[in-house]
Amino acid sequence: MEKLACKILIVDDEEDILVAGRLLLKQHFATVKTTSDPSQIPALLQEHGFEVVLLDMNYSKGATSSKEGFHWLKQILQTAPGTTVILMTAYGDIEIAVRALKEGAADFVLKPWQNDKLVALLKTACQSKLAKTPQRNTAAQQMVADNDGFIGRSAVMQRVYHTIDKVAGTDANVLILGENGTGKEVAARALHGKSQRADRVFEKVDLGAVSETLFESELFGHAKGAFTDAKEDRMGRIEAANGGTLFLDEIGNLSPALQAKLLTVLQSRQVIRIGTNKPRPIDIRLICATNMPLYEMVREGTFRQDLLYRINTVEINLPPLRERREDIRLLAEHFLQRYSLKYKRPGLGMGEATLQRLAAYYWPGNVRELDHALERAVILSDGDELQEDDFYFAPGLQDSPQPQVADPLAESDYTLEALEKLMVQKALVKHGGNITHAAKELGITRTALYRRIEKHGL
Repeated sequence: MEKLACKILIVDDEEDILVAGRLLLKQHFATVKTTSDPSQIPALLQEHGFEVVLLDMNYSKGATSSKEGFHWLKQILQTAPGTTVILMTAYGDIEIAVRALKEGAADFVLKPWQNDKLVALLKTACQSKLAKTPQRNTAAQQMVADNDGFIGRSAVMQRVYHTIDKVAGTDANVLILGENGTGKEVAARALHGKSQRADRVFEKVDLGAVSETLFESELFGHAKGAFTDAKEDRMGRIEAANGGTLFLDEIGNLSPALQAKLLTVLQSRQVIRIGTNKPRPIDIRLICATNMPLYEMVREGTFRQDLLYRINTVEINLPPLRERREDIRLLAEHFLQRYSLKYKRPGLGMGEATLQRLAAYYWPGNVRELDHALERAVILSDGDELQEDDFYFAPGLQDSPQPQVADPLAESDYTLEALEKLMVQKALVKHGGNITHAAKELGITRTALYRRIEKHGL
């Protein structure tokens, strides 16, 4: 049997698991190493450059929380960002699985594993890695390699790449704006990866998921006994990012009270843990992101103007997919190749009619929606070529919104609602469906324009 040229590391505290895994996998893969000591992971990664790590979730005796597994997942992704990590545990929990995937794991398996399924999973992971090596790059993969996770040749994306290249080497605060699914975290990681802090921590905080009551504890940390459940000293997320990059995602979700507390820390460049009076200096590169209209929120008084000035030394606007339609084919072919490998559908193709239909769709969920659409189509399709019927297209979202506008002099309805609809239609037609240009002419934000397009059924 020809072995796949792939290096795999198995990390587990049970010797029986390590022996069984090594005996099984060495029949299929060129290199299989094992260790029962997770603290050896960084050194082993540096020495061998593993493509895939099969990582246990619990190491302390009796532990079932998976806390250790998440810690080492983070360490692996920081030490060797290109490594594929597959987590394993004997304690099946869907919440743990979902969190593992969100934090960067490629997949999640339960012990005891089924041999054939484990081998198939690892082969898919290895083939995906090998397919991205320079000698086998497709055009889509080359764009990934060239642009730090982004795919696209459009003029608007070239401007994004140029801005990232110019800004990354500085410590300037960056605000990334864009709809859901446009790649805000990809941009943040690209900035970090090209910065002088690239070998230090990248700490992501989803502010939309942090409750107001836990905000200070989560971001600033606390001392033992500071409140009822404070059973030990805890470093906050800002302090954990010291020396590296702090990425505050969904910053537009913060209440005015929390905005004030965050601003104080950013201005003083120090944090004070709850329950102490000792300021701790911080040295961070700050990157923030949101899909919310911050400038409109400043005018409405729901977002602090001084905080906005603090976080947006440089601003990067990520265009929605419908404003870079020339990239859709490239993205679709990239995702098709990825999921053909993952789901063992070699040779699966996509016809010109299907590609044209994808390019004409509105994609309200942007690149993320296209990614999910291709995965679903690959799973559900029966033939050797993806057809239009293999995709779900929401009614009314085919093609750019370029409605025919009635002659205003013939319009019998002169209500404010009707006039607003007419102005939106005229702006969209004038600018060929370009949301950014139409919104600018109307004097409103893109988000506000999208709301009106939805409101009037355009």
